[in-house]
Amino acid sequence: MITIKEAKTKKELKDFVTFSFGLYKDNPYWIPPLISEELESFDKEKNPAFQHADAHFYLAYRDNKIVGKIAAIINWEEVNNQQKKKVRFGWFDVIDDIEVTKALLEKVYEYGRENHMEYAEGPLGFSNLDKVGVLTEGFDQMGTMITWYNYPYYKEHLEKLGFVMEKEYRESIFSFNNVDPAPFLKASELIKKRYGLKAINFRSTKEVMPYVDKMFDLFNETYEKLSSFVAVTDVQKEYFKKKYVGLINPDYIKFIEDANGKLVAFTIVMPSFSEAMKKANGKLFPFGFIHLLKAKKNSKDVVFYLIGILPEYQNKGVTAIIFDEYYKVFKKNNIRNCIRTPELEDNYAMHNLWKNFDPVVNKRRRTYRKDL
Repeated sequence: MITIKEAKTKKELKDFVTFSFGLYKDNPYWIPPLISEELESFDKEKNPAFQHADAHFYLAYRDNKIVGKIAAIINWEEVNNQQKKKVRFGWFDVIDDIEVTKALLEKVYEYGRENHMEYAEGPLGFSNLDKVGVLTEGFDQMGTMITWYNYPYYKEHLEKLGFVMEKEYRESIFSFNNVDPAPFLKASELIKKRYGLKAINFRSTKEVMPYVDKMFDLFNETYEKLSSFVAVTDVQKEYFKKKYVGLINPDYIKFIEDANGKLVAFTIVMPSFSEAMKKANGKLFPFGFIHLLKAKKNSKDVVFYLIGILPEYQNKGVTAIIFDEYYKVFKKNNIRNCIRTPELEDNYAMHNLWKNFDPVVNKRRRTYRKDL
């Protein structure tokens, strides 16, 4: 018999997080999250996402043993401003038993119907800056700290239970050694002169901080027309500043300004923390933080985390400036591979940015939808 219980206490929420550690214990491709970070993201007093969202966290038990978990989320900004009557589900992990999956999803449907939602979609987090999607291809590829990993049967469970694909995402990788800098160097100087642009580079996290608010404003403007987009709020900006900016090597943050000092483009690249997170195994102490610090300085793989370009500059070659700047720092740091995080399959403007690098699509993922 399967029993579903809402995780409310600190112990239950920790059980919610750590269930995945057992499920993927022997899997070389799953990247364990930091337990403390996961718990903080579920804390209504600490995560500003809860100012505009509600969430419930459910555990599935059989014979007093946890066999699955799921979060049911309603983002009220999305519901009220975009008129999308959607209940999200996320942080979904389960053993290979479709009955357990069915029982967990029934709690999501129940929560959605109680709040007059019309459909369920997931896996999704609270906002666009959270992890997204069920992995459908690339199960033999190393994950990243900003994506979910799952076994192949997740897709099968959802489709057998009547879910259909809502959105598809692609991830890709290209070798830095194959990048020819000459075209970017030439184009970069031309574009700078033509539009009066300049690159802003940083030597310390302290130098970055004054630009972060403008960066998120530009992020909102870049992606506002995408159907799934929910803007980052001012409170969330402060939260992400504290949570993530310190993890990024300042060399890997590039901003482009016009002659009036207006931000027209930005890119954030993160060192790959995958191997470090594997070694930390969910814990910062006693040695986890040391592995992360080493990765921040010495990782030879990098992850393109966020990129934003004002719509009016998206076809003006601004990326040549960005890639010219990154070539210099990647060369200095002996970078091997460049990894792209999930991008919507129909985001053609974004895909065109990378076409000259011959990227290889190594993973695909989807969100799934079911009408209530």
